[in-house]
Amino acid sequence: MRAMLIVNPIATTITPSARLLVTRALGNRLDLTIEPTNYSGHAEELGRKAVADAFDLVVVHGGDGTVNQVVNGMLGRPGTPQSGPVPALGIIPGGSANVLARALGIPRDASGATDQLIALLDSYQHHHEWRRISLIDCGEIYALVNAGMGVDAEVVRAVEEERKKGHKITPVRYWRVATPVSVRFSRREPNLILERPDHEPVSGVHFVWVSNTSPWTYSDDRPMVTNPGCSFESGLGLFALTEMKLIPTLRLLRQLLAKRPKLEAKQLIRDDDIDHIRVGTMTGPAACQYDGEYLGLRETMTFRSVPAALAVVAPPPK
Repeated sequence: MRAMLIVNPIATTITPSARLLVTRALGNRLDLTIEPTNYSGHAEELGRKAVADAFDLVVVHGGDGTVNQVVNGMLGRPGTPQSGPVPALGIIPGGSANVLARALGIPRDASGATDQLIALLDSYQHHHEWRRISLIDCGEIYALVNAGMGVDAEVVRAVEEERKKGHKITPVRYWRVATPVSVRFSRREPNLILERPDHEPVSGVHFVWVSNTSPWTYSDDRPMVTNPGCSFESGLGLFALTEMKLIPTLRLLRQLLAKRPKLEAKQLIRDDDIDHIRVGTMTGPAACQYDGEYLGLRETMTFRSVPAALAVVAPPPK
C-alpha cells in the first residue's frame, strides 16, 4: 500500500522521538513517502499531490488544522469535480486539542495511535473496507468537526492573534482570551437570521454553532458537548442562542461541560440531526470559523451535511 506521511514539525505535541517512532513503524508496513510541511498552506498542497499521485493512504501527524488542510487539498473546493480517487485518511495526533482524532476514537499519544493504525491496516487486508464519515460543506471549504458564525469565530480570531504574537495557546490562555471576547459579544444586538428545514426563519440570533460530531470541542480533557445525538453517521448538529444574558448563559455553559449535559434553556435552538442550515445577517457581516480556523466575515453561510464523504482509518462507531 502506497502511503504519504505528512508531518507538521512544529505542531504542539510532536517531538523528535515521536516522529522517529511513527516513521519507523509505518515504514516497516507501508511503501512510505514522508512529507514535512514547510510553510502555511503546504499541507493542502500535499493533499492535492496525494490525489494526483494516486496514493492509497495519507497519514497526518499533526493537529486539527493540518488535518483540515490535507482533507481540503484532497477533496478540493465543494462542488468541484475531484481529479481522482481520494486516499483514506489516517491520523497520528500531534496538536493540542486533536478534536477529530479523539472523536474518532484514536488514542492521543503517538505510540498508541500508531499501534491502532497498524492494527486497522492489518484488518483492512482481510475486509477491504474503511470507515466513512460525513463532512460539513461550508460552501467554500469543508469542515471536519465544527463550524460557526458569531462569538466562536470571534474567539478563534482573537486566539489566532495571540499565536501571531508568539504565545502558546494553553487552556488557561484560551479562556483568558475567550472570556472578554464573549462578554463584549454578549452586549451587542443579535445579528443573525437562522433558517432550517421545516421551520420558520428565526431572526435575532446571537450565534450559530454547527457540529459534525460530538463533542463540539474539548476544554483540556473535558468534552464540551453541544449536540450529544450528533455523530459522523448522522446529519448536522445545530446549537444557537437567541439571548446571551449573563446568568442564563453561564448556566448553559456549565451544562455543556457536565458529564451528563441536559442542554435545556428557553433561549436555546438545538437539533442533533439536520440536513442543512442557512445563516444570514441583519446589520452587517458576521465572523465565521471552521474547525477552529478563522474564515473571515460573511453576510450569509450555508452549511450542508455530506454523508460518507471521507474514508478514515479509525475504529467503527460506538
